[in-house]
Amino acid sequence: MKCLFWGSALLIVYAFVGYPGLLFLRSRWRARAVRKSPILPSVSVVMAVHNEARVLPAKLNNLAELDYPADQLEIIVTSDGSSDQTENIVAARASERLRLVAFPQREGKACALNRGVRVAQGEIVLFTDARQLIAPDAIRHLVANLADASVGCVSGELILGELGAGSSKGFGLYWSLEKKIRQWESLTGSVIGATGALYAIRKDLLVPLPAGTILDDVYLPLYVTRQGQRVVFEPKARVYDQVAPSQREFRRKVRTLFGNYQLVQLAPWLLTTSNPVLWDYISHKLLRLIAPFGLVALLVSSLLIRSSFYQAVLALQVVFYAFAALTIFGRPRPAIIARLAEGAATFLVLNAAAVVAFYFFLSGKREVWVR
Repeated sequence: MKCLFWGSALLIVYAFVGYPGLLFLRSRWRARAVRKSPILPSVSVVMAVHNEARVLPAKLNNLAELDYPADQLEIIVTSDGSSDQTENIVAARASERLRLVAFPQREGKACALNRGVRVAQGEIVLFTDARQLIAPDAIRHLVANLADASVGCVSGELILGELGAGSSKGFGLYWSLEKKIRQWESLTGSVIGATGALYAIRKDLLVPLPAGTILDDVYLPLYVTRQGQRVVFEPKARVYDQVAPSQREFRRKVRTLFGNYQLVQLAPWLLTTSNPVLWDYISHKLLRLIAPFGLVALLVSSLLIRSSFYQAVLALQVVFYAFAALTIFGRPRPAIIARLAEGAATFLVLNAAAVVAFYFFLSGKREVWVR
């Protein structure tokens, strides 16, 4: 039982504290600079959409206002069986610079992206989503990294807007910590995945996405690393979004974690030495999938071991979960208690999402489209 306790404790501490700490130290000891240059390669923006009529006009306006030479930029919108006004909105603005690729049947985001890439003519393919808005200078900052021949993929930075009523500050805090991890990974080698709302890849490094792939923004960057190129993070290339209400963020996190299980199924080489970022991949992605079971094992083992030390650890866990319950079931006061409770609740909810994702994966649940 003590082995279970200490094994679970080490797993949890390493996954959430040890690995970020190791990355921080690594970024100080052996940082790898990217040789940036203000280059202007041809860029194809590929955006897969399904029934996005509500947000598409604003997104198309946003893309039209990007600070990048018009003769070096094309925009390809691939409609995956849209049944609203999505295709009409794009068709009304179609030009040499803006193209619509429409498919009548719904096959999923991965297939829609593949269709867009097939017709893309740019040296660089930039992926984005319909909802988020891109900063005008973002493409220039992204492609500047690609002046370095060792860089094959560049991820932008997702900036979460002000939180409104019903939003979760805890998820915003989680995303801030996640971005620091990506930044440290980038400084020492490659980021494990990219920001799905804004990332760019050299076209000659792209591989077709398997049908049904949920995490294109992890699958494609990992294949870039397999080809010996770096995946880096560019914080100056910004894309903006709002933090959604807690329930929606929970559903998104379930899909993301489900996608991590799916990745291992789609690309078994990720767990072999063929993966040049194997240790970082396990530490960043896989250990988070296992962590919820470690938390249960830690709680059960500390409950069953009759010792003052283990009982003290049990008491700390109970206090932690009580703080989480304060946010989930009420509005804690004062402010310092509220912040602690929000952090505890977010940690608990994210681990609960991992359990739900595991259940969905075992039960054979499949997502056709992930917005």
